[in-house]
Amino acid sequence: MELYLDLRSQPCRSVFLFARAVGIPFEFKLVDLTQGQQYTEEFGDISAVRKVPVMKDGDFVLTESTAILKYLVQKHRSSVKEHWFPEDLQQRARVNEYLSWQHMNLRAHGSKVFLLKALFPVVMGYEVAQEKMEAALEDLNQSLRLLEEKFLQSRAFLIGEKISLADLVAIVEIMQPVGVGVDVFGSRPRLAAWRDRVKDAIGERLFDEGHEEVMKTSGLGEEMKSSSQLGELGPKLRKLFS
Repeated sequence: MELYLDLRSQPCRSVFLFARAVGIPFEFKLVDLTQGQQYTEEFGDISAVRKVPVMKDGDFVLTESTAILKYLVQKHRSSVKEHWFPEDLQQRARVNEYLSWQHMNLRAHGSKVFLLKALFPVVMGYEVAQEKMEAALEDLNQSLRLLEEKFLQSRAFLIGEKISLADLVAIVEIMQPVGVGVDVFGSRPRLAAWRDRVKDAIGERLFDEGHEEVMKTSGLGEEMKSSSQLGELGPKLRKLFS
């Protein structure tokens, strides 16, 4: 099985961390987003979507991180522990509820803060307006409040007393703004304790390996400036920021 990934991408990290945590063997295929490798003809032959992650299992190609995660659980259900994607109808529904909610909430808002801080100055040539950044941070804070109050509550993990796919998908999104210097955990001890439990559940070394690239985001701007693909990426990003 091949996984096409760039670990600066949150969905890629969730797939990478899960496969490594549960011992699913795979070949790591780097698709460097800063170099625009998702737009190459070679990658287009694998996936017309031109986004990562992509899983290639024999002749079967699958896109979308949550679809890949569920596929891996079900294909390897004899070896993957049940708590990752519970068989219980209501527990599984809770995982699916979170996966549906996060895409337009925590993922959208964390990604926006990351992009405004890391890429906006490079692409636009000037710093983002303070009011725009403050609005983005408030949206992120609202999603974090909902994560704590609706999903985490007083539990050890988002669904119960054991880690699930929901926790992995959540933590990789939260670490994205952390990578550009946003203090997400300082005023949220309950969330910080949950993060530590997630680290312990998958292993601190693996957690740090998965987040190594995003924690080095300070150099991303220079990488983008030197990218031969910046001319192609620039208009796409400017459209996103406008």
